[in-house]
Amino acid sequence: MHTHPSIRINPWPVIAAAAFILLITIGMRMSLGLFLRPVVNTTDLSVAQFSLVIAVFQLMWGVTQPATGALADHYGAWKVLGGGALVLAAACFLIPQLPTFWGLMFAVGLLLAFGTGAGGFSIIMGQVAAKLPPAVRGLASGAVNAGGSAGQFLFAPMVQGLMVQPHIGWQGTFYVWGGLSLLILPIAWWLTRGGNMPQQAQTAQTHDGGLKQAVIRAFADRSYLLLHLGFFTCGFHIAFLVTHLPNEISLCGLPPTVASTSLAVIGLANIAGCLFSGWCVGRFPSKYVLFYLYASRVLMVAAYLAAPKTDMNFYIFAAGLGFTWLATVAPTATLTGKLFGTRYLATLFGLTMLSHQIGGFLGSYLGGQVVSMFNSYGWMWYADMLLAGAAALLNLPIKEPKPAEHA
Repeated sequence: MHTHPSIRINPWPVIAAAAFILLITIGMRMSLGLFLRPVVNTTDLSVAQFSLVIAVFQLMWGVTQPATGALADHYGAWKVLGGGALVLAAACFLIPQLPTFWGLMFAVGLLLAFGTGAGGFSIIMGQVAAKLPPAVRGLASGAVNAGGSAGQFLFAPMVQGLMVQPHIGWQGTFYVWGGLSLLILPIAWWLTRGGNMPQQAQTAQTHDGGLKQAVIRAFADRSYLLLHLGFFTCGFHIAFLVTHLPNEISLCGLPPTVASTSLAVIGLANIAGCLFSGWCVGRFPSKYVLFYLYASRVLMVAAYLAAPKTDMNFYIFAAGLGFTWLATVAPTATLTGKLFGTRYLATLFGLTMLSHQIGGFLGSYLGGQVVSMFNSYGWMWYADMLLAGAAALLNLPIKEPKPAEHA
């Protein structure tokens, strides 16, 4: 299954294929908040109920990361990516047929979560790391991550544009998503072909004992636990904003187009942020990259709270948020690879994504509860600032191996 290590591999086809899959799965995941008002306005669900549906989606998406990563490590990535694409398409076709709380909990909270999660960061980053040499992994991770950002940039205006069409609406938008999901199949098949995958050297921590021992050793490592804690707060931040920023904009009296444009601006800015993050990871310790990314979020939220709530200020805020949005993924994945090698990276990075999404569950769910109680997100913004500051500080004590120590 492996070619000779001396064979050179052009990284860009691998990067392009991986980025395309993330473009679809992350584009869908990051656009769900746009459905909140249309679903609430046309069904019997309340804001708190649909927020809970999205919160469960965030949590279950996180659960799929280590689960599908482990399945890919054991059975092969193609089976998981291909199966996930089929589940994703089925979920999108089912959602309009089940417009009740429990129906959406099943179709969105479980099926859509598994489908998007199976094509999420853990397997995709694992494939990229396994196929490419260590010297280009940081930049490649940033470039692949930019694919997810491009998905948000493209999906947000597409979703808004489709939903305002009387003959399409939010229900028809999910049918369009179902068709797009099937495009993953041929790309995933090509990406997971093993003939050009070079053998990678592994660390002592993951070279023997199998997956179970690799996980046990990882959770005995203080640096890995600190990485989890920081990523937990990142999940809170992202999920709160992706779920509730459209409603925050609505509460400020601005039209829905400001919400979709803001999400698109976040995606566009994060393309630059991901590429810059990948560039930084190749030149500086990943823990310091994470420190500055998290610390900048504290400053941006503080500036937002102090500024007038105009459409232009929302776009400026979105651009700032977007620069750090998914930019944390590349240094987190790279740091995990430095600590434990690439053999079980899909699983070990998937576990950090689970922590991220536990935070995401709380960000989505608590946002719905707070706005239902106070008709304002004020307390959530303060919590977001506090957690972002904690995340920045938690990364500093991490003992990061030098790049030469691991291949």
